[in-house]
Amino acid sequence: MIAAVTSVGITTAIFVLISIILIIAEKRLADYGECTVTINDGAQMFERTGGVTLLSALYERKIFIPSACGGKGSCGYCKVTVVEGGGQILPTETPFMSRAELIGGVRLACQLKIKEDLSIRLPEELLAVKEYRALVSRVRELTYDIREVTFELVEPAEIKHRPGQYVQIMAPGPDGPVFRAYSISSPVSDHTHVQLIVRLVPGGIASTYIHNLSEGDEVVFTGPYGEFRLSENPNVEIVCVGGGAGMAPISSIIRSTYERWPDRRCQLYFGCRSMRDVFYLEDFEKLAKDHPNFKVHYALSEPGEEDKWEGDTGFIHLSVDKWLDPRDRKQAFLCGPPPMIEAVTEVLKAKNLADEDIFYDKF
Repeated sequence: MIAAVTSVGITTAIFVLISIILIIAEKRLADYGECTVTINDGAQMFERTGGVTLLSALYERKIFIPSACGGKGSCGYCKVTVVEGGGQILPTETPFMSRAELIGGVRLACQLKIKEDLSIRLPEELLAVKEYRALVSRVRELTYDIREVTFELVEPAEIKHRPGQYVQIMAPGPDGPVFRAYSISSPVSDHTHVQLIVRLVPGGIASTYIHNLSEGDEVVFTGPYGEFRLSENPNVEIVCVGGGAGMAPISSIIRSTYERWPDRRCQLYFGCRSMRDVFYLEDFEKLAKDHPNFKVHYALSEPGEEDKWEGDTGFIHLSVDKWLDPRDRKQAFLCGPPPMIEAVTEVLKAKNLADEDIFYDKF
């Protein structure tokens, strides 16, 4: 009995000793010292003790680049071009890269750890992204699980964004603050407010946080981000396709369009499951009466008898295929779940839209 206890004690002591040795070795191996990060050929430079991700180091310096997943390596948005340093690309990064990006040294900032001096390139517009403080000025229930939340800016007091861009809300998480991306639904003419349309995701850190906000609460977000670029040519027809909370960038695009070009041709395609998921329909129907070149197409994929729905049924890509005329130059903006994006993109390409005329966000 004593021998057995002694044996267990010796074994435990050996494991503890090995663990201590490994911890010490890891600390020594991971001691990369002070590393210099150079941005855009010296436009900005800073030093940071090695061992942290490039994304976190940039955020510490108030350099905010997109990261819709909050740095978890699942969105592929935090791309930077590495000119020097960085080592070999990781297997966790390659699924998000095109062949040209792999050749061009593009990396994910959330996966790239600073272990040596780095020289990187960022789009100039990202260096202009700011951190904002704002107060909740209005909360409105749109459906049983979707809220419209309006923020009044405090500092800075104004924001300038393009139609369809997004911000990243900072929400408290179990391991510290997290950032999640939400498209701006307000028109670009409103420089003092940011409006979001947020669906409550069960267990979602940020959506739960936003759905529990009340008027007067303070929030922090960064932005604006996004590659949506509305054509300045009023003869180019706009096609907007979405579903659920994907209404946010679409609302911004449509409202901004008709504030600037009252006679521009624009079509809205919006998919819902049933009438309990429908919102903004009356608003858009009124807008269509004021602007005859605006066409509205809602479709229900699972309408009930109680819905008394007389419009399109089925998934929204079927409505796009049914109503969209392939003639004339068009630009399309999509926002919704990936299967919807993929199905609609196939239809649009069959309707003669080029890749460069199709924009989408999948978050």
